[in-house]
Amino acid sequence: MVASIGHRGPDDEGTYFEDRVSLGHTRLSIIDLSANGHQPMQNRAGTIAIVFNGEIYNYLEERQMLVAAGWPFRSTSDTEVLLALYEREGDAFLSRLRGIFSFAIYDSRRGPGRERLLLARDQFGIKPLMYAETPRGLVFASELKAILASGYVARSIDREALRTLLTFGSVSQPRTLIDGVRHLPSAQKLVVDEDGHHITPYWSFGTDRVAGLRKSPYPVIKQQVRDAVVHSVELQMVADVKVGAFLSGGVDSSLIVALMARYSGSQIETCSVGFESGANADDETEDAAEIATLLKTRHKRVVVGESEVSDHLLRFVAGLDQPSVDGMNSYFVSHATAQTVKVALSGTGGDELFAGYPWFAGMIPEFDAHVRRADTGILARLRAMFGSTASLPAHTDDSYTAEFLESYGRLYHCFGPPAAAELLSLATPRAMASDLLAFDQLPQADVLDRVGALCLNGYTRNQLLRDIDATSMTNSLEVRVPFLDVEIADIAFSLPRDSKIAPSHTPLAIGASYNESGVKRVLIDVAREFLPADFFSRRGKRGFSLPFGDWMRGPLRGILEDTLSDDVVRRRGLFDPAVVEKIKLQFLDGHRAWNGPWLLMVVELWMREVFDQTGPYRLPDVAHTVAA
Repeated sequence: MVASIGHRGPDDEGTYFEDRVSLGHTRLSIIDLSANGHQPMQNRAGTIAIVFNGEIYNYLEERQMLVAAGWPFRSTSDTEVLLALYEREGDAFLSRLRGIFSFAIYDSRRGPGRERLLLARDQFGIKPLMYAETPRGLVFASELKAILASGYVARSIDREALRTLLTFGSVSQPRTLIDGVRHLPSAQKLVVDEDGHHITPYWSFGTDRVAGLRKSPYPVIKQQVRDAVVHSVELQMVADVKVGAFLSGGVDSSLIVALMARYSGSQIETCSVGFESGANADDETEDAAEIATLLKTRHKRVVVGESEVSDHLLRFVAGLDQPSVDGMNSYFVSHATAQTVKVALSGTGGDELFAGYPWFAGMIPEFDAHVRRADTGILARLRAMFGSTASLPAHTDDSYTAEFLESYGRLYHCFGPPAAAELLSLATPRAMASDLLAFDQLPQADVLDRVGALCLNGYTRNQLLRDIDATSMTNSLEVRVPFLDVEIADIAFSLPRDSKIAPSHTPLAIGASYNESGVKRVLIDVAREFLPADFFSRRGKRGFSLPFGDWMRGPLRGILEDTLSDDVVRRRGLFDPAVVEKIKLQFLDGHRAWNGPWLLMVVELWMREVFDQTGPYRLPDVAHTVAA
């Protein structure tokens, strides 16, 4: 199991054994690079042991509290702080943690037969933690590769997980693609003791936790957001190694790099992904280069072309840990960034918390129309009481919830329900609303807060964060996401609607600048202090795309034809061969987008590279060519 995730921690590895537990760890040394940071780590009495993946950003504050109370430390690592907090307080410390983490703590203090295991995962699901209950006991790990290598879990595909993968482009957590293996949900803990095992939350998204902020003057709101973002970036720059950043050219990553440049005592390493001249794609690397020059960073632009995607394809697919429709841009920017640093900051999360995605604004008219249909007087009464930009309660009857979730689901999916059902030979498609209901954590909230939590629990956690962690750790790089911080989230879900999307603006206008669109209003206004004025008059968020279609009709066509051939599809037994053939031909004829065929190709390659392998897993090397 340890060997199978060696890429996640090439600096050190260790194991711990007792009669009822075995713990293993691979280390990417970032805080306390000495042998004192070795894991598994035990307390002084040898009665508690921990394995920990991630970083605790407020560990220095917690350490100072423990030192003041007379607690002795042998290292300067955040791992030992976690161990001490648990030994002193039990599980209560979880709610205070700010960071990216998954960890296991084994506690034998109560004696034989009364041992206790605690598993916990960070509030946003940034770091992975998977587990399976088996006849031989509970097995858990940071990657499916390690769980498969344990030999405890049968190599069987979870067909329901496969359906969500086809529908949305990523597997919906808590499921994984392996039957019986589950993600520990974000912001939850799993305790195993003599009474069995039980999972409980220790944190959740909530609205108006910052009292009075929703009714505060806009300058007060802006200052509070500014202070929280600055503080989060400062916390996340703490490391005993060099910290760099992904710089896409958009406002989120540009703001983070600007803050790093202002508050760091050294030159920042930045990196962006581009493409070969003439490719059918879109990127923002010219914008990124301009910002890098302005902020005097040491900047690297990665050029991804036909030869690079061919050389890296198998390593990329295996590194995903389970198939996804996305992740290649994260893989290449991580691969390049890891040549110079071990830690990089990313702008992920700004769009979700401050309404930067176009579909957030697109949900507003439907929401307001529903309120008017439900009660023509309620809108006028509420606005008379609270003002024209009041946060209005959503009607949460079943029909409206289903309508709301279906509308949201149609804005971002891969195959969608009908095509997913056809591929899997299912009699009837499953409504997207039923898949999304578990992620709808704030059904009573204003539409922007509701969609923000829905997105964070779904698309962001299941795809963006999953892909970022897997592809970055494939390259032995830790990625930190300053916007995804509990303090910033509590502020963001306490804001009035017009602080996120400015009134009388057109956020859905194609090609609109940040000034014109009015999206992420408060975050843009915070960024004006740190970025040049002309930055905000440029074309706004464009998204990012690599020329997958060109590649699949060109240098990767042989692989596409092989993986989606009738013989291969029939032998694999996952999809209807006739439907796959139809999809492939539609794509090659130019009548279908690249994402569906790409996902089907990635699924077959993943099955070959990960699922079919036995024994300790090793990632494939970067090849000069990738044979079909």
